[in-house]
Amino acid sequence: MTDPFGDDLSGYESSHRSRGVALALACMLGVFGAHRFYAGRTASAVVQLCTLGGLGLWMLYDAIIIAGGDFVDGDGRRISKWDPSEQDVLPAGTGAELARMRQELDEMHERLDFAERLLARPSEPQGDR
Repeated sequence: MTDPFGDDLSGYESSHRSRGVALALACMLGVFGAHRFYAGRTASAVVQLCTLGGLGLWMLYDAIIIAGGDFVDGDGRRISKWDPSEQDVLPAGTGAELARMRQELDEMHERLDFAERLLARPSEPQGDR
């Protein structure tokens, strides 16, 4: 997903998976990589299964990341919602409002650059009056 300016927003999309389920799996069956299987990250889940969760350290790290809401699923989307049935709904007109704000920021940036160039010019010596 991209915004009107071409920026990639896929890292901001929420996964349809539950953070609560992922956290419960990480705490109870984390040494077997169950939470990674649930998230669709099967390659790392198999490695975690073979190493018994990195002897528990990797599992503990994952549990902390999941609790903080920064764990991503196999598609690169954050598993951030406790209840995945909640929908991310932006108010109508948000895209136009963001475009207007970005345009205003660009104008302010141009004015600031102009002021910096003006101040950076050496001042001309003024003669006696």
